[in-house]
Amino acid sequence: MMRPSDELVFAPLGGAGEIGMNLAIYGFGDDRRREWIAVDFGVAFADDALPGIDLIMPDIRYLVEERRNLLGLVLTHAHEDHFGALLDLWPRLKVPVYATPFTAALIEAKRQGEAGAPDIPVNVVPLGGRFTLGPFDIELVSMAHSIPESNGLIIRTPAGAVLHTGDWKIDPTPVIGPPTDEAKLLALGDEGCLALIGDSTNAFREGRSPSEADVAKCLAELIRSAPARVAVTTFASNVARLRAVAQAAAACEREVVLVGRAMERIAQVARETGYLEGIQDFRSVEVYGHLPPDKVLALCTGSQGESRAALARIAQDDHPAVALSRGDRVIFSSRAIPGNEKAVMRVLNGLVGQGIEVITDRTHLVHVSGHPRVSELNDMIGWVRPQILIPVHGEPLHMAEHAEVARRAGVGKVVLCRDGELVRLAPGDPGKIDEVPAGRLYKDGSLIVSAEERTVADRRRLGFAGMVSVALAVNGRGDLIGDLQVRLIGIPEIGTLGRGPEELAYDAAVEAFESMPRARRRDPDALAEAIRGAVRAALSAVWNKKPTCHVHVLEA
Repeated sequence: MMRPSDELVFAPLGGAGEIGMNLAIYGFGDDRRREWIAVDFGVAFADDALPGIDLIMPDIRYLVEERRNLLGLVLTHAHEDHFGALLDLWPRLKVPVYATPFTAALIEAKRQGEAGAPDIPVNVVPLGGRFTLGPFDIELVSMAHSIPESNGLIIRTPAGAVLHTGDWKIDPTPVIGPPTDEAKLLALGDEGCLALIGDSTNAFREGRSPSEADVAKCLAELIRSAPARVAVTTFASNVARLRAVAQAAAACEREVVLVGRAMERIAQVARETGYLEGIQDFRSVEVYGHLPPDKVLALCTGSQGESRAALARIAQDDHPAVALSRGDRVIFSSRAIPGNEKAVMRVLNGLVGQGIEVITDRTHLVHVSGHPRVSELNDMIGWVRPQILIPVHGEPLHMAEHAEVARRAGVGKVVLCRDGELVRLAPGDPGKIDEVPAGRLYKDGSLIVSAEERTVADRRRLGFAGMVSVALAVNGRGDLIGDLQVRLIGIPEIGTLGRGPEELAYDAAVEAFESMPRARRRDPDALAEAIRGAVRAALSAVWNKKPTCHVHVLEA
């Protein structure tokens, strides 16, 4: 039953305005008390602009505040940008988690691989399954994507039905798993779809994404025609691609060697859940060097240029068990995620420099996206005929293009929103009605810290201009005891009038000390501030950069 004051609301807490870090919440009730469900719990990957940061996660403080009203967390699929924050952040919520068998198995495999990871009870939902959480009746819709068991969610409420697409494409021949469930989506259109909350990743690309089956054919020919060793790198989670490579290798009587922990983990889970049924057993990396060049295929991690992944180490001739040589072939069955282009290029150059043949999607159909292009978006809109469309899963450009596709397709109401904006879907006209706390958390080693802390900004400053450390002892009369100590880190050996940077800093610190009245010297904070300013100014005068300066005053 729906009371006059009840509303159905939606807010992205991640994934609207950026690629990755997907987390959406749906609420039903009035503005005094709503019941909520969360969809996905993803991460984004840090780049060089965030020194020392491993992962970026959505700030879940609002969900922590609403924990008593949070009925559950539903995962659409097992890509890191949709479930990667689970082990780190679930202990703050401890709510029921719902996932299909492959996703649940991968959660358990990740948990076993991380010391101290929480034991998360997962409610396993069958493909196409349906379950109820409070006022939310949730039905899974199978979607073709680049990982097994990607699901859209039909979320039925007393105010209407919402389709949360998750990640998807239309692929009639997806190699593994069912194709996108057109019949169920058409039935939703006939039933009536209030809103479509949809994937915007490829909204600026016309036409349709090619099929995984087409990629499999191209890979088979490239592997068959290779004269010597073959290495293939792809996203470890793309089990369809792993299966296609394994089948092509078997046809050529090549043994498949897994190189990299992520490959080993995914392969184990895929076998447990039946997605590698009929595929020859993979071999361990120790076997690689004992197999003839024309009888081996290395399936490697590192498609994104990760510095410690298998392929980057092979490209630098630094892998302890796997080496390639002139005449061997490496196939990049992947595409660089935006921001990873330089890292991938370093690996490509390292391989080419060794005389290794490199094949990428620039010349061969060795990769296809798992996301819909414009014609596929139009098909989805035509199937479900939503009253409202809200683009998510993209940067502002992707979302704006998706919105334009929706308008051209005749969707009556299109709402663009960003992380933290609360949108009323029903009753009445849709629109933004409030804001909820949203932001970013950083995984810094084993710690989870707020992006608002000064840690990263301080690291950037240190990386840009280095640091000076000054230590001195002052007695109760304001006299210097012993000698003042200066240490420089990350500052070049500049020199002016024969003086190096250490001498410049030392002289500036002594001069600042001696120029202060004796009474002021007895104030350690004032003394430290005077020396800090003098040292930074002295080095800036000859270097045009102001390093970070720490002054430690010991009161003796």
